[in-house]
Parts: sequence; C-alpha cells; structure tokens
Amino acid sequence: MSTRYLIGRAELLTYPIDAPKKKPGDKAHPYTLSEAQDVIVPEIEIANGIFQALPAKACVDDLVVARLMLHPAYLAKSFFPKLLLEQVGLSSVGSRTVRVKPRKQTTRKILTELETTELYVAGKRKDLLRFPEFARQLKEDLPAAEQFARIESFGAMTAADRLRLEGTESCHVFEVGLHLPPYGDASDLRSVFSSYAEDCGFTVNDGFEFVAGRLLFVAAEGNPENLGRLAQFTLARVVRAMPHLRMTRPVTRSMPLTVPFTLPSGEPLSREPKVAVLDGGLPDEHVINAYVRRYFLADENATDVPELTEHGLGVTSALLFGPIEPGTIAERPYAPVDHHRVLDAQVAGEDPYELYRTLGHVETVLLSRQYQFLNLSLGPDLPIEDQDVHAWTAVIDSILSNGETLMTVAAGNNGERDSALELNRIQVPSDCVNALAVGAADRSGRDWGRAGYSAIGPGRSPGRRKPDVVAFGGTPKEYFHVAASGKQPSLATTMGTSFAAPLALRSAVGIRSILGDSIHPLTIKTLLIHGCESDEHHEAHHVGWGRVPSDLDRLITCGDGEARIIYQGELRPGKFLRAPIPLPSFRLAGKVRLKATFCYASPVDPQDAGAYTKAGLNITFRPNISKRKAGAANANSATFFPAAEFRTEAELRADLGKWETVLSAENNYYGSNLIEPVFDVHYNARDAGGLAPSSAPAIRYALVVTVYAPKHAQLHQDILDAHAVLEALEPQVSLPLRT
Repeated sequence: MSTRYLIGRAELLTYPIDAPKKKPGDKAHPYTLSEAQDVIVPEIEIANGIFQALPAKACVDDLVVARLMLHPAYLAKSFFPKLLLEQVGLSSVGSRTVRVKPRKQTTRKILTELETTELYVAGKRKDLLRFPEFARQLKEDLPAAEQFARIESFGAMTAADRLRLEGTESCHVFEVGLHLPPYGDASDLRSVFSSYAEDCGFTVNDGFEFVAGRLLFVAAEGNPENLGRLAQFTLARVVRAMPHLRMTRPVTRSMPLTVPFTLPSGEPLSREPKVAVLDGGLPDEHVINAYVRRYFLADENATDVPELTEHGLGVTSALLFGPIEPGTIAERPYAPVDHHRVLDAQVAGEDPYELYRTLGHVETVLLSRQYQFLNLSLGPDLPIEDQDVHAWTAVIDSILSNGETLMTVAAGNNGERDSALELNRIQVPSDCVNALAVGAADRSGRDWGRAGYSAIGPGRSPGRRKPDVVAFGGTPKEYFHVAASGKQPSLATTMGTSFAAPLALRSAVGIRSILGDSIHPLTIKTLLIHGCESDEHHEAHHVGWGRVPSDLDRLITCGDGEARIIYQGELRPGKFLRAPIPLPSFRLAGKVRLKATFCYASPVDPQDAGAYTKAGLNITFRPNISKRKAGAANANSATFFPAAEFRTEAELRADLGKWETVLSAENNYYGSNLIEPVFDVHYNARDAGGLAPSSAPAIRYALVVTVYAPKHAQLHQDILDAHAVLEALEPQVSLPLRT
C-alpha cells in the first residue's frame, strides 16, 4: 500500500457567503449619564490641575496624555468612544489591559475584579480645560453622552505610571518608549525629547532607535536619580532599565565529550528551503561547514567570543541534525543553513546598548525577506508584561505580519525563577503572535513534561497560550547532544530552550523539503501545532499546544481511517468565507472525530497592548446542512472551539478570543450527524482598538482539518474520489531520509 500524504488544495472548495443577519439586542448600561457626570467630571478637573503644573517643555506642542478607562462592559471595538474624543479634541495614542473593580456591574455574578481597556488619550491642555464644562452640558440620547457614560475613570498619566523601577538603581542606560503624537513624525519627536532629556541630565543615543506602530523606542543615558523628572515627558509610555541579552546567560555551559559521532554522508535532502540561524557565530574550527550555505557577520569589525560561537554552533547543529545520539550517524539535514552572527565581543563586553544593537542586526536580516525559516534563540532577559509591548516584540511581529516567514523563538530559561513575581514567564520576544514560541520538554521519548528551566505562560491577551509548543531541550538526566568545535566530529552536552527552538524549526524545514513549495510557511506552522503531542496531564500554560513530533510521518501522512486536509489562502476584511469539510460521497458510519486548527498572520498595533492584533476571526461551525430553523438562511451552528479556554470573564463577554491568531480543538460526532459540515469564517479588522478603515489589508490564513473515521479504512482515498479539485501532496525529493 502506498503512503497516504496530506490532502491539499482544499481552499478551492471555499466560497464567499453573505453576512448573516444580526439579531437586535439591548445592551445593559451600568451608569446613567448623570451618574457618570457626578464621578468623571471631578476626575477630569483633578487631572487638569496636574497637567497645568507640568513644565512647558515636557508637553510637546502643549500635548498631555490622560488615562481614560472604559467600564468592562465596553471592551468590544464597536464601543470605542471615537465621537466623544473627536468632540473634545482628544486622540487615542495607545491602550493597555487593566484589572478593575467597577463601581457598578451589569451582571448578577459577583466578581471582585474585571479586565477592561484603559485608553491613553492625548490632547492639548487648553482643550482639556474645556472638557468638564462640555461634559456637564451633555444631554441624554446624544451619541457623545452615551459614550461618556461608558467611562469608568479618568486621570492624568503621571511619571509614576511610566516608570518601571526594577533594576534602575545600578543602571545608567534606560529604554524609553514614546507615543508618536497624532501628527508629526518620529524624527520630530526624537528631537524634542532629546532636548528635554538633556535638560534632565540624560543623553539620547541617536544610533539606537526603533519605530513600531505608533511607538518610538530610544535609549537614554544618565543618572537614575533624575528618572522621575525624565518620566514627566507627557508622550513617554514607559521608562525602564535597559535589559541585558539573555542568550549570554545559558542554563549550562556546553561540555565537550570524548564520544565521537559520524556525519551523514549525503547532501542535505533539499536545497530549496531558505533557512537561517541568528546567533553568536561559528568557531574557526567545526565539522558542519558542508551544511552551512553562507556565513555572515553583522558587524565585520567586531571579534568573536568563544562562548557565543559555541552557542551558535550548538543551535545550528540542533537545526541541522536534531539531538545527536552518541556513537551513531547523525540525521541527514533537511536543508543547508545560513548563519548570521548577530552577537559578538561588544555584547560580551556588557555594552549597555547591546540590546538595541542586536535588535538592529535582527531587523536587518528580517527586512531582507530572503528566508522562509528563521531561528532566534536570544532576546532580552526580561519576562513579558501585560501592560506594555516591548520593542523587540513589536519590531519582529510587525515584519512577520505578512505571514511569509516562519520564525521560531526560544521561550527562555527562566522557568525556575520566582513565580509569585512572575519572573518565570516567557521572555521577550517569545510573546510575538506571528512567531512560534518554543519551550523545552524534558525528554525525547515518552512520559515527557516541561523541563524545569523552561519559561511558562500565559502570554498577553491576545496570545494567551504561550509558549506555542515545546520540543526536546535536554535536562541533566538526558542531555541534548550537539556538534562540538574542533576538526573531528565530537559531541557537546547542553540543554535549554535555545536548542528546543531550532529542533522545532527542523521539523518545519523537513516538511517544506519533502513536500516542496506547494505548502506555505504559515501552513507548516499550523501543521506543527495541529500535530502536537499532549494529554490532560500537561498544563497548557507550561507546554502550549504540546510537543512537536520528531517523526514527520505523524504530520504529513495519514493512517487507516484518517485524512488530513490543508487549506491556505487569504481573507479580506469584513467578508465571510465558507470552508466545507470534505467527506466521502456516502454517509460515514460510527463515531467520527474532527480536529481543526486555524492560524493566521496579523498586522499589529504595538501601542495598544490590550488590542494588539489588528485582525480577528469569528468562526462558526455548522455540522449538518439538513438541520436549520424555519426561515433560516444557514444551518444551525454548534460549538467547536471552546469559549472559556484561557479567557477571563471580561474577555468572554467581549468575545476577545476571536483576536487569538491560533485556534485548535477536536470534537467527536456520529457520522450520521455530519452532513456537508462547514466552517464559516468572518475576518474582523480593527485599528487602535476601534473600527478599522475600509483599507484594512487582506491577511494570510491556514486551516488544517483531520477527519478520523475508524470504520472507513480507505477514508483518504474516498475523500479524494469525492472531490476532484483535491489532490494528495507527493514528496518532491527522494526518500528515505537517513543515510
């Protein structure tokens, strides 16, 4: 019997449908206009007093920034107070998610705290002085009055709101995130801030800055005692100590072994995939040269550091061969690899600007758009925050938002740090929604779990389930063996998420090498998640969707009674797409299990931590075309993706789950109840947390569906026979894989 491979081209089955009619409904409003006026107007007046006391030079063009918190009942984008802000002369420059105990709730359920959105709104001081009287004059039934009544609180953004004081006492270089004003550009803002910073005793280094969305990140050097004054700059979002790079602090230093191994005799399986490692370089002597296509130095004037080149060699070895069994022949590489040395002696010398300098190197490689697959096993030694998006995350996510590149990012080795302080959470930039964050599993075989050092989730919303996946990363009981430096093949023992990440990417490169360019990088990411191994004993915020299988057959082939189908294409904003699940021409017998994984690439709003992704999907499952209500245009819907997973009470009410870029679930049905089942997909677009303009871009998506019907051994062929447009994807290279 021939091998049954993935069924492709299912996107040819999809077609657009009309939007379903919306059901009218009344919204329960917690506050009347008069109740809101009694509380909010005095708060505006207090904020104005704080604003008037600020030095003029701290207020760019007399602009100040206030914190406008919405009641938790108004999280959906349709409740964004656009009209009110316009009439008062305010503009939203960002947002964050906060927890609050509202003055009044709209539900009977007693909750101590709820998550809601706090908007950062900018306006001139003179306009804000008129705001209290404007609010007092509002009348019921006016749209602006209704939006005003949604406000939970209003306050000035102060220096204390911007400062992150951890580690600042012994630091002299600081990272400052600045809100770009509603008008003007980054160069104007940098110039004004540089002048203000100089008055405060700080120097802004013009050589290191990044623009991501409506945020400008700069580096300022000076005395930490003056940070309070620096943080009075009204367009500052965050001021923190410049973090160090975590890659230079590994779990354990690699230890060379006397045990040799044998290099594979064959060429890489394919030379088509374009693959790169961004790391610490390669030593002068190593045995993997035949598999390194090109070697680049981001800074040709900087020198190597043995510890960093050792790490770079180990990461590249993990991507090429996976964990090497001592005394055996290493696995044949799927594709050659380019290595970019982005870390060098300046980093090892504890250059205070190492973080921005390295990000600049990473950004340059990403912007070259020459790679389909990239691995990054480094980043800031900084756990993620719920309130702010870091420069590394913002820059990388923005570039990856076209969905053309699959980048694996190591989650971090801080899993054993203080959990009460959340110092064990995944580290920047593994909170990227457009990358694949990889944690470490403690075993390569059965009975695996999270390696103790591997950072845990949850991530920020959206992006709750983090890390996305885990892969074997090594432990003292079972080390990860990689090629060591030297002229002869020998092994080094190591462990860390630094090696789990390239191992996961190895599986992705393998899929592309075997099946060719008919399968897109985003679809491969979806396949990795879809095929993960996990069970009820594994906590989702420890291992994400599970462990990536090392056996590619689990991902690209189908057994008896099984068919795995892939869809890949684009979605347009506001449109509805129907994706039929292909089944045989006859009714399926017995129990049937459906598993589906959606994945899409999203543009991002880095300044809006609470509304980070600009694209979201509403997915409706309709299992049986014959079951519909009288007069209904569509069949009845049924729950497929669990609503409560990883979501808070407030997120459930606001349907924030639709902004997650990955959804995966499986459910059981009787074959007799699956009649022309479909997924209806609606792409929602938003901008800065509110309604998006009509010019919102199309986004790339991938869907993988697996149908399990044990009573139909030939299910794979039966589905192909029933749908002429579908085809099984055949290998584009000669197998077997080992030599």
